[in-house]
Amino acid sequence: MFYKIRTKDHIRIPPESFKMDLDLALTQEIKKKYDGHISKDLGTVIDVVKINQINDGVVIPGDGATFYETEFSLISFIPEVKEVILGSIRDIADFGAFLTMGPGEGMIHISQTMNDFVSFSKDKQLMGKESSKSLKVGDACRARIVSVSYKDLSNPKIGLTMRQEGLGKLEWIEADLAKPKAKGEQ
Repeated sequence: MFYKIRTKDHIRIPPESFKMDLDLALTQEIKKKYDGHISKDLGTVIDVVKINQINDGVVIPGDGATFYETEFSLISFIPEVKEVILGSIRDIADFGAFLTMGPGEGMIHISQTMNDFVSFSKDKQLMGKESSKSLKVGDACRARIVSVSYKDLSNPKIGLTMRQEGLGKLEWIEADLAKPKAKGEQ
């Protein structure tokens, strides 16, 4: 899910930026520090939206730079368990598929790709034995987030499933919706 987050930080403005407009200098330094930043609290920071408040600057002896306590708004992607996301298959391996979603990617274990016995083919496709469904690089899919781990902040792990109704390759979902319903089904 994408969020607009308000946060505060002490932002260092180096002496060479003193000639710039303060808002511009602060925005530049905030972007350097936060663009692409990944944490459990902020998720993956996409961009700095605006500066909301700037308090008086403080010069730290020996540094020469000015530090401003600044409140600013960020756009961030924070994956949430049970969230349904759209993405496209970036790569397929013998153990599953990697789905690009927002600024990151998640992994769908082979057992979570479809309700069928799934095999991996040499041309990098996952094939369903009984359903004849196939999944290949570039396919657009809908998946549900089942786990999120920030154990390695440089590479958060997102686990996905496509085995629930309304999930999977978009073509599969459209085909299921086009099927006539049996008596008693809603």
